[in-house]
Amino acid sequence: MSDFKRIIAKRKRQDFVFNVVGIVCTLVGILTLGALLADLLMDGLTRLNWTFLTSFPSRFAERAGILSSWVGTLLIMVVTAFAAVPLGVAAGIYLEEYARKNWLTNIIEINIANLAGVPSIIYGLMALGLLVYQFRLGQSVLTGGLTLAFLILPIVIVATREALRTIPQGIREAAYALGSTKWQVVRHHLLPYSLGGTMTGIIIALSRAIGETAPLITIGALTFIAFLPPPPFESQPPFVSFDWLWSPFSVLPIQMFNWVSRPDQDFVVNAAGAGLVLIVVTLALNAVAILIRYRVRKRIKW
Repeated sequence: MSDFKRIIAKRKRQDFVFNVVGIVCTLVGILTLGALLADLLMDGLTRLNWTFLTSFPSRFAERAGILSSWVGTLLIMVVTAFAAVPLGVAAGIYLEEYARKNWLTNIIEINIANLAGVPSIIYGLMALGLLVYQFRLGQSVLTGGLTLAFLILPIVIVATREALRTIPQGIREAAYALGSTKWQVVRHHLLPYSLGGTMTGIIIALSRAIGETAPLITIGALTFIAFLPPPPFESQPPFVSFDWLWSPFSVLPIQMFNWVSRPDQDFVVNAAGAGLVLIVVTLALNAVAILIRYRVRKRIKW
């Protein structure tokens, strides 16, 4: 009996030590992030104003703005989302629900998991050779969006598969017992119930893509751009234009990199302001994705 008491006391001490270590590590991470954000706010808030958001970059720090950069960031993310999300979700569904479990699918699964950890510069080199030189898409918004889509595609696939695996097998069997086809099971049961996990993976993937710099620099994104791409909507038929897909571009991370590499301290303040805008854009995109997830979950509950 005394041995059991000693074992229980030992396990409780271990649990206590683990909890303390976990709390300390969490506090260190939170305090470090808070200090970095505080420093960014102190430098960047003084530069944020309407002129900064609506002006083009300039060689004079007080006149420089981020209009072309934040517009380019939004356009790149639109292309990335439209390219990576449908393809990644479809691939995840196929591998998890349709593909036969054999050596070929095992190889595909291993490669997808490995691709999720490949450095982003590798995707930039691949896009440079394939999209820019082979397909001759140029240093355009389309090329940049597809490059980031390649980057986050493995993350979306893995997140989709993991979300599908959390659904009990009984739901599938019950649907089949009522005469549902494979697609009906996927469409009416698996996709709605796995949407929470899938959307979480998509949010993480897009958050990673919006801050990438290396692959976009590799394919030839501009560090200084004083014009905007053509508007996607027109006043005359057909009212929709895709000329913006072929336009040169810049993004906020590249603009920040350009500014912090200059010796003038005022440009560093500009970079801090651009960083705050990038954080706001990231949080806004995440909020939209979370809102979509919440509405779908609420509809399923009813």
